[in-house]
Amino acid sequence: MSPQRATLRDWVGLAVLVVPVLMMSMDMTVLYFALPFLSATLEPSATEQLWIVDIYAFMLAGLLIAMGTLGDHIGRRRLLIIGAVVFGASSLASAYATSAELLILARAVLGMSGAVLAPSTLSLIRNMFQDPGQRRTAIAVWTAGLSGGAALGPIVSGVLLEHYWWGSVFLINIPVTILIVVLGPILLPEHRDPKPGRFDFLGAVLSLAAMLPVIYGIKELADDGFDWKYVAVTAAGLVIGVLFVLRQRAAPNPLIDLSLFRDRGFTASIGVNLVALFAMIGFLLFATQWIQLVHGLNPLEAGLWTLPAPLAVAVTTSVAVGLAKKIRPGYIMAIGMVIASAGFAIMTQLRADSSLAMAVIGASVLSAGVGMAIPLTADLIVSAAPEDRVGAAAALPETANQLGGALGVAILGSIGAAVYTRDVADVTTGLPPEAAEAAEGSLGGATEVAKHLPGDTGDALVTSAGEAFTRGMNLSAVVGGGVMLLGAAGAALLLRHVKTPTVTSAPADETKGETADETKGGATDEPSPVPK
Repeated sequence: MSPQRATLRDWVGLAVLVVPVLMMSMDMTVLYFALPFLSATLEPSATEQLWIVDIYAFMLAGLLIAMGTLGDHIGRRRLLIIGAVVFGASSLASAYATSAELLILARAVLGMSGAVLAPSTLSLIRNMFQDPGQRRTAIAVWTAGLSGGAALGPIVSGVLLEHYWWGSVFLINIPVTILIVVLGPILLPEHRDPKPGRFDFLGAVLSLAAMLPVIYGIKELADDGFDWKYVAVTAAGLVIGVLFVLRQRAAPNPLIDLSLFRDRGFTASIGVNLVALFAMIGFLLFATQWIQLVHGLNPLEAGLWTLPAPLAVAVTTSVAVGLAKKIRPGYIMAIGMVIASAGFAIMTQLRADSSLAMAVIGASVLSAGVGMAIPLTADLIVSAAPEDRVGAAAALPETANQLGGALGVAILGSIGAAVYTRDVADVTTGLPPEAAEAAEGSLGGATEVAKHLPGDTGDALVTSAGEAFTRGMNLSAVVGGGVMLLGAAGAALLLRHVKTPTVTSAPADETKGETADETKGGATDEPSPVPK
């Protein structure tokens, strides 16, 4: 029996599913151009500035698995709409935050709500697109939204900051939220596990409690150097992570079925996601600030210069789906990661006086490689999971994406910051203590300090800060490129025998329009307001 083909309504519904993924991913990077404006208004410390950027991804990564399972319990469409409402409310709170502390809190809630809505999208795609070929195309569109959103964040930020204040980068989420709330019940089917058992609250607490100290400890170790207290924090997170795994093995209704990790395609695909997003998201922070601050462009001009990167992602995502008909997914992922490493190699050659075109080419090649590397991973992951547990499984690639992005910002960002602080210190020795601290804290801080210095002194500070920032960027590119090459080798080796999925675990009944799980008493689809 051949799988049921998707209808026009399903394809329109796909657009509704891509929107929250795009929005969630954009919020990882939308602050990049806004940081100098935000810093001038709220005056956050260097630590607060890092937390403003990082806390969103930390909360998102820590709660995705729990919220994916919650969608299996209460309904994936229902969870998507609830998450959208909270996401809009926390976006409004972020836009009008009056202090760094309030903005950090609002960003934390924003990350929590992103975790609520994120897993629902991929699991609903699995329900709506039973035909394997159509499902791969739908997942490719979803992937383009996920990776393209990270690249589009700085562009949207640049356009908005040209005309409005920094809070406008959050207000863009509100009309999108309204769109999901209005169209979601009309276009999307409901799906949940009819017998999910009790929700594992202890597992949910352990997953978050493991994630936060590990990432925080790594970030502080990379930023401040070796310190036993940060080693202890990281170790505590790892211990809690072991407790989480033990809990999942013993729980009658675990958040995630650990037996899925015995599938090599499932496990290796999660690893590819983590590595690819670690490198791309972590490095975009440098690229956007280099374009804006080193070359002195306004946000709109800087945003337009970054436009080729998301376009490259859209192109190579489609190419990857086409290649999957003849080439095994592991080799496609490896090719993409090698291409991305070539983009990093270009970035290692940047100097403070290099042309903008060189930076744009490097960023576009990097993004193109990532776009080719990750579109097939989600298909391998959701195809390995049973229909009634696909919500929990769908959370795993997004967890890897967000964890990878958060670690990329923390580790690559801290490497670059350490080089910058070391190299710029020579020109800040004669400045007042507060000005020196601000200039050594970030390139944006140095730019602001230079505005209040005499002409030659200010110009010298800007020049030295730009050169120091570029050297930090070069070193981070070396690390990012090396990680990509290791990931390429791992993908080619571990996935060399894994074929692109050609069947779905829940073939559709074309006569009744129901999934096989439904006819067996498995997960049920509630009637949608619009008949199929």
